[in-house]
Amino acid sequence: MYDRSLETLDAARLREHQWRRLRALLDDIYAAPGNAFWRAAWARAGVSGPGDLKTWDDFQRLPLSRKSDVVEDQVAHPPFGTNLTYPLERYVRVHQTSGTSGHPLFWLDTEESWDWWARCWGFVLAGLGPADRIFFPFSFGLFVGFWAGFESSRALGALTIPGGGQDSPTRLAAMERLGATALVCTPSYALHLLEVARERGIDPRTLPVRVTVHAGEPGAGIPAVRARIEEGWGARAFDHAGMTEMGAYGYECAEQAGLHVNESEFIAEVIDPATGAPARDGELVLTNLGRMGSPVVRYRTSDRVRLAEAPCGCGRTFRRLEGGILGRLDDMLIVRGVNVFPTAIEGIVRRFVDVDEFQIEVFRAGELEEIRILVELEDAAGVPRVQEALRVGLGIRLEVARVPLRSLPRYELKARRVVRK
Repeated sequence: MYDRSLETLDAARLREHQWRRLRALLDDIYAAPGNAFWRAAWARAGVSGPGDLKTWDDFQRLPLSRKSDVVEDQVAHPPFGTNLTYPLERYVRVHQTSGTSGHPLFWLDTEESWDWWARCWGFVLAGLGPADRIFFPFSFGLFVGFWAGFESSRALGALTIPGGGQDSPTRLAAMERLGATALVCTPSYALHLLEVARERGIDPRTLPVRVTVHAGEPGAGIPAVRARIEEGWGARAFDHAGMTEMGAYGYECAEQAGLHVNESEFIAEVIDPATGAPARDGELVLTNLGRMGSPVVRYRTSDRVRLAEAPCGCGRTFRRLEGGILGRLDDMLIVRGVNVFPTAIEGIVRRFVDVDEFQIEVFRAGELEEIRILVELEDAAGVPRVQEALRVGLGIRLEVARVPLRSLPRYELKARRVVRK
């Protein structure tokens, strides 16, 4: 464990710890000059200062927030908006979201907030340390991606290897030459590197890589995807969850039984997305407790999760998300009355080792949405098998079409949505 004293707290002591952190956050938000964004949002809910928040019931009075709230604020107050607790001169880093909602967000961090980011990643990288050589095949641009993981790796004392500005063959050669023992990247890029290695006659299982850590997309939490990564690299693959605006909040333990929410640094709620009522299976809502410079409070993530009921065998008491991030609520498709998530499709398609890549195509037939799965297969005989597996797994028949090898984009971060008029 990264911090056993926190990760094994009983429920009462954990709530006490969270409340102390929350009170410190509220004090900073309301101290002069304070955070104009949250003060204005809470004033509309009848909260005028930290004295109005004395209990957890009072915390529930704070309104749920959305990404659209922050987008509108940055549009109205470019470029950084008003979610700034301190004067601008105190901030040392800027990052940008991917812009999947149509408008990318800028996010600023102070030196203290950036140290907090790296500490959160310490929970993710627990088990790695000075004996390891951790390779980061990441472009290191404005996207926050693995920047904080890189910082945390260095803080843990590991030999931290940057892999930016290189093509895939060069990265593989560097991993081999430098003796990388861990790989940190998106799950789809880990699969792509396996493909590149095979094309060059390299068996990744002969490399010293013993652990792969993944984020940026939900693949590593899908059993079929994880199995392909672990078999291909001869290493254990671990999932992780985080957001540019939130921080690195979820990580897997050695049991690999879902994501633990780092409740020492985040307050987690799960709600029914339609009613806002507490739920076991629903939308994840998060509050970060250490990013004082640009905090996020009661933030609707749009991630669909399910809380585990049984304690984890690792001994941690932090709440656990069964299956990790089950899907994006805004990615959900309704096909002939059935809710279909792209992650569920991927979990089935990836079971077939002869499927090189796939794409989900959404089109409209009259007033109805339909889905077609495009797969890269050497042998067309595999199409009926994929189609039948999807029918059994999803309870609905989907069209599956074979396309020539190498015709689809490599390592898509998300299933591409193509809507035909």
